Amino acid sequence: MKNLFAHTSAPWIRYSSYEYKTGNDGNLYITVSRDAKPEMYHPMLEAEQLVIDAINIGLSAMHKAPEEELKEAVLGFIQKYGFLSFMTALPTTVDFITYESVHLPKNHFIKEESLPTEDYLAYFYPFDKPDFRKNGMESGWSVTDREGIAITMAMGNAPLAVAMGLQKEYAERYDWLVKEFTDWAFTFMTSFLYYMDYDTIDEQTRSLYRQGISAFGGIAPT
Repeated sequence: MKNLFAHTSAPWIRYSSYEYKTGNDGNLYITVSRDAKPEMYHPMLEAEQLVIDAINIGLSAMHKAPEEELKEAVLGFIQKYGFLSFMTALPTTVDFITYESVHLPKNHFIKEESLPTEDYLAYFYPFDKPDFRKNGMESGWSVTDREGIAITMAMGNAPLAVAMGLQKEYAERYDWLVKEFTDWAFTFMTSFLYYMDYDTIDEQTRSLYRQGISAFGGIAPT
Protein backbone atom coordinates (compact mmCIF):
# COMPACT_ATOMS: atom_id res chain seq x y z
CA MET A 1 0.00 0.00 0.00
CA LYS A 2 2.38 2.67 -1.26
CA ASN A 3 -0.13 5.52 -1.31
CA LEU A 4 -3.29 5.61 0.78
CA PHE A 5 -4.73 8.28 -1.52
CA ALA A 6 -3.72 6.81 -4.89
CA HIS A 7 -7.32 6.59 -6.08
CA THR A 8 -8.72 9.62 -4.27
CA SER A 9 -10.07 12.53 -6.28
CA ALA A 10 -10.14 15.79 -4.32
CA PRO A 11 -9.59 18.81 -6.58
CA TRP A 12 -8.71 22.06 -4.84
CA ILE A 13 -7.97 25.64 -5.83
CA ARG A 14 -4.80 27.56 -5.05
CA TYR A 15 -3.76 31.00 -6.27
CA SER A 16 -0.48 32.10 -7.78
CA SER A 17 0.23 34.57 -4.99
CA TYR A 18 -0.81 35.29 -1.39
CA GLU A 19 0.16 38.03 1.05
CA TYR A 20 -0.26 39.20 4.63
CA LYS A 21 -2.68 41.96 5.51
CA THR A 22 -3.77 43.40 8.86
CA GLY A 23 -7.51 43.80 9.39
CA ASN A 24 -9.36 46.57 11.20
CA ASP A 25 -9.72 44.15 14.11
CA GLY A 26 -5.93 44.15 14.52
CA ASN A 27 -5.56 40.52 13.43
CA LEU A 28 -3.09 39.41 10.77
CA TYR A 29 -4.62 37.59 7.78
CA ILE A 30 -3.36 35.78 4.73
CA THR A 31 -5.21 36.99 1.65
CA VAL A 32 -5.08 36.34 -2.07
CA SER A 33 -2.93 38.94 -3.85
CA ARG A 34 -4.85 41.33 -6.04
CA ASP A 35 -3.50 40.10 -9.39
CA ALA A 36 -3.20 36.41 -8.43
CA LYS A 37 -4.61 33.77 -10.75
CA PRO A 38 -6.38 30.60 -9.58
CA GLU A 39 -5.46 27.11 -10.67
CA MET A 40 -6.95 23.72 -9.91
CA TYR A 41 -4.75 20.93 -8.59
CA HIS A 42 -5.11 17.63 -6.72
CA PRO A 43 -3.52 17.84 -3.25
CA MET A 44 -3.88 14.10 -2.65
CA LEU A 45 -1.22 13.51 -5.31
CA GLU A 46 1.25 15.16 -2.95
CA ALA A 47 -0.45 14.21 0.32
CA GLU A 48 2.68 12.86 1.99
CA GLN A 49 4.68 16.04 1.42
CA LEU A 50 1.69 18.16 2.45
CA VAL A 51 1.52 16.38 5.81
CA ILE A 52 5.28 16.65 6.32
CA ASP A 53 5.23 20.38 5.56
CA ALA A 54 2.31 20.96 7.94
CA ILE A 55 3.94 19.05 10.79
CA ASN A 56 7.26 20.82 10.28
CA ILE A 57 5.54 24.20 10.65
CA GLY A 58 3.82 22.99 13.80
CA LEU A 59 7.11 21.75 15.25
CA SER A 60 8.74 25.09 14.45
CA ALA A 61 5.94 26.86 16.34
CA MET A 62 6.27 24.46 19.30
CA HIS A 63 10.01 25.16 19.46
CA LYS A 64 9.44 28.92 19.42
CA ALA A 65 10.90 29.68 16.00
CA PRO A 66 11.46 33.40 15.28
CA GLU A 67 8.18 35.07 14.32
CA GLU A 68 9.35 36.20 10.88
CA GLU A 69 10.59 32.71 10.09
CA LEU A 70 7.27 31.23 11.15
CA LYS A 71 5.29 33.76 9.13
CA GLU A 72 7.35 32.92 6.05
CA ALA A 73 6.77 29.19 6.55
CA VAL A 74 2.98 29.56 6.96
CA LEU A 75 2.71 31.79 3.90
CA GLY A 76 4.84 29.32 1.95
CA PHE A 77 2.48 26.47 2.87
CA ILE A 78 -0.59 28.41 1.71
CA GLN A 79 1.25 29.42 -1.45
CA LYS A 80 2.01 25.76 -2.16
CA TYR A 81 -1.29 24.13 -1.17
CA GLY A 82 -3.96 26.82 -0.84
CA PHE A 83 -6.10 27.67 2.19
CA LEU A 84 -7.13 25.10 4.80
CA SER A 85 -10.79 26.19 4.48
CA PHE A 86 -11.59 26.86 8.11
CA MET A 87 -14.90 28.32 6.99
CA THR A 88 -16.32 24.94 5.96
CA ALA A 89 -14.37 22.80 8.45
CA LEU A 90 -15.49 24.45 11.69
CA PRO A 91 -19.33 24.23 11.48
CA THR A 92 -21.25 21.05 12.18
CA THR A 93 -22.35 21.05 8.53
CA VAL A 94 -20.68 22.35 5.39
CA ASP A 95 -24.16 23.41 4.21
CA PHE A 96 -24.36 26.10 6.90
CA ILE A 97 -25.15 28.75 4.27
CA THR A 98 -28.72 27.43 4.06
CA TYR A 99 -29.32 28.00 7.79
CA GLU A 100 -30.05 31.20 9.68
CA SER A 101 -27.42 30.31 12.27
CA VAL A 102 -24.11 28.48 12.21
CA HIS A 103 -23.61 25.79 14.85
CA LEU A 104 -20.09 24.99 16.00
CA PRO A 105 -18.64 22.12 18.03
CA LYS A 106 -16.02 23.01 20.63
CA ASN A 107 -12.97 24.36 18.84
CA HIS A 108 -9.88 26.49 19.44
CA PHE A 109 -10.97 29.45 17.37
CA ILE A 110 -14.58 30.55 17.93
CA LYS A 111 -15.97 30.20 21.44
CA GLU A 112 -19.66 30.68 20.64
CA GLU A 113 -21.64 27.50 20.08
CA SER A 114 -23.82 29.28 17.50
CA LEU A 115 -23.99 32.67 15.81
CA PRO A 116 -25.85 34.26 12.88
CA THR A 117 -24.59 33.06 9.52
CA GLU A 118 -23.62 36.53 8.34
CA ASP A 119 -21.65 37.15 11.54
CA TYR A 120 -19.81 33.89 10.96
CA LEU A 121 -18.97 34.83 7.37
CA ALA A 122 -17.42 38.08 8.62
CA TYR A 123 -14.58 36.04 10.17
CA PHE A 124 -13.45 35.07 6.66
CA TYR A 125 -14.16 38.25 4.71
CA PRO A 126 -12.46 40.92 6.83
CA PHE A 127 -11.68 43.18 3.86
CA ASP A 128 -13.87 42.82 0.77
CA LYS A 129 -17.30 41.24 1.14
CA PRO A 130 -18.78 38.82 -1.40
CA ASP A 131 -22.07 39.75 -3.04
CA PHE A 132 -24.02 37.60 -0.61
CA ARG A 133 -27.61 38.21 0.47
CA LYS A 134 -29.54 36.26 3.07
CA ASN A 135 -33.17 36.43 4.18
CA GLY A 136 -33.97 33.70 6.68
CA MET A 137 -33.46 30.32 5.06
CA GLU A 138 -33.13 31.89 1.61
CA SER A 139 -29.72 33.01 0.44
CA GLY A 140 -28.25 34.32 -2.78
CA TRP A 141 -24.75 34.88 -4.07
CA SER A 142 -23.78 36.71 -7.23
CA VAL A 143 -20.50 35.99 -9.01
CA THR A 144 -19.77 38.30 -11.91
CA ASP A 145 -16.06 37.97 -12.65
CA ARG A 146 -14.88 35.22 -14.98
CA GLU A 147 -12.52 33.56 -12.50
CA GLY A 148 -15.16 33.40 -9.78
CA ILE A 149 -17.64 31.80 -12.15
CA ALA A 150 -15.03 29.26 -13.29
CA ILE A 151 -14.23 28.29 -9.69
CA THR A 152 -17.91 27.86 -8.84
CA MET A 153 -18.43 25.65 -11.88
CA ALA A 154 -15.27 23.65 -11.16
CA MET A 155 -16.54 22.77 -7.68
CA GLY A 156 -19.53 21.07 -9.30
CA ASN A 157 -21.97 19.74 -6.71
CA ALA A 158 -19.96 20.87 -3.70
CA PRO A 159 -21.85 23.02 -1.15
CA LEU A 160 -22.03 26.73 -1.93
CA ALA A 161 -19.77 27.57 1.01
CA VAL A 162 -16.91 25.58 -0.55
CA ALA A 163 -16.95 27.72 -3.69
CA MET A 164 -17.30 30.89 -1.59
CA GLY A 165 -14.21 29.92 0.37
CA LEU A 166 -12.18 29.73 -2.82
CA GLN A 167 -12.94 33.24 -4.02
CA LYS A 168 -10.40 36.07 -3.95
CA GLU A 169 -12.12 37.89 -1.08
CA TYR A 170 -11.65 34.96 1.32
CA ALA A 171 -8.95 35.22 4.01
CA GLU A 172 -7.68 33.16 6.95
CA ARG A 173 -6.16 34.39 10.20
CA TYR A 174 -2.46 33.79 10.73
CA ASP A 175 -2.81 32.88 14.41
CA TRP A 176 -5.51 30.30 13.56
CA LEU A 177 -3.22 28.69 11.01
CA VAL A 178 -0.33 28.51 13.47
CA LYS A 179 -2.61 26.96 16.09
CA GLU A 180 -3.85 24.34 13.63
CA PHE A 181 -0.35 23.38 12.50
CA THR A 182 0.75 23.17 16.14
CA ASP A 183 -2.18 20.90 17.04
CA TRP A 184 -1.37 18.56 14.16
CA ALA A 185 2.31 18.41 15.12
CA PHE A 186 1.46 17.76 18.77
CA THR A 187 -0.90 14.92 17.90
CA PHE A 188 1.58 13.38 15.49
CA MET A 189 4.49 13.55 17.92
CA THR A 190 2.59 12.20 20.93
CA SER A 191 1.19 9.24 18.99
CA PHE A 192 4.51 8.63 17.20
CA LEU A 193 6.56 8.66 20.40
CA TYR A 194 3.94 6.61 22.25
CA TYR A 195 4.27 3.68 19.86
CA MET A 196 7.97 4.09 19.07
CA ASP A 197 9.04 4.24 22.73
CA TYR A 198 6.29 2.06 24.19
CA ASP A 199 8.64 -0.68 25.43
CA THR A 200 11.17 1.71 26.94
CA ILE A 201 8.94 4.16 28.82
CA ASP A 202 7.20 3.66 32.15
CA GLU A 203 3.43 3.50 32.61
CA GLN A 204 3.25 7.05 33.93
CA THR A 205 4.81 8.38 30.73
CA ARG A 206 2.52 6.19 28.62
CA SER A 207 -0.45 7.61 30.49
CA LEU A 208 0.78 11.15 29.81
CA TYR A 209 1.06 10.40 26.08
CA ARG A 210 -2.42 8.86 26.04
CA GLN A 211 -3.85 11.96 27.68
CA GLY A 212 -2.16 14.13 25.08
CA ILE A 213 -3.63 12.09 22.23
CA SER A 214 -7.15 12.03 23.69
CA ALA A 215 -7.10 15.76 24.47
CA PHE A 216 -6.68 16.70 20.82
CA GLY A 217 -9.71 18.58 19.50
CA GLY A 218 -8.39 19.93 16.22
CA ILE A 219 -10.52 20.33 13.12
CA ALA A 220 -9.39 18.69 9.88
CA PRO A 221 -9.36 20.80 6.72
CA THR A 222 -12.06 20.20 4.13
